[in-house]
Amino acid sequence: MFPGSFDPPTNGHLNLIKRAAAIFDELYVVIAVNDRKKCLFSSDERYAMMNDLLRGYSNVTVHLWDSLIVKFAEENKIEVMIRGVRALVDFGYEFELAMTNKELSPDVDILFMPTDPKYFVLRSSAIKEIALLDGDIGAMVPPEVAKALKERLRGS
Repeated sequence: MFPGSFDPPTNGHLNLIKRAAAIFDELYVVIAVNDRKKCLFSSDERYAMMNDLLRGYSNVTVHLWDSLIVKFAEENKIEVMIRGVRALVDFGYEFELAMTNKELSPDVDILFMPTDPKYFVLRSSAIKEIALLDGDIGAMVPPEVAKALKERLRGS
């Protein structure tokens, strides 16, 4: 499984999904539902975007989840969790998170997948800020996400 908030989905996310889908027979993309985290898009909007973006993958399914991610893994008998990392800062955070998840669910292994170099600096917060300032985000997100971002940010 590949969990995340996907707020918004980026080309970096899609690159990791494409690569993971080529490795595994089945891949669950799990969108975190956390009412305490301020997201630009609702969980239903993120779910709809991801379903649309991933419709060409026969072995990828999108799910919403509002509890511990390891519980999703346990309930669905998932043995591997994919985590994307861009830089050493990401790795430090992801490593601590992996150790916590491993303590909670020892049967779930965490696989760190480095980002493709062309998506190295993609952070959703940076993408949102660039879009807010009317910058070109065309290389960072799919066209339909860029459109949704610009519409949402103009309306806020």
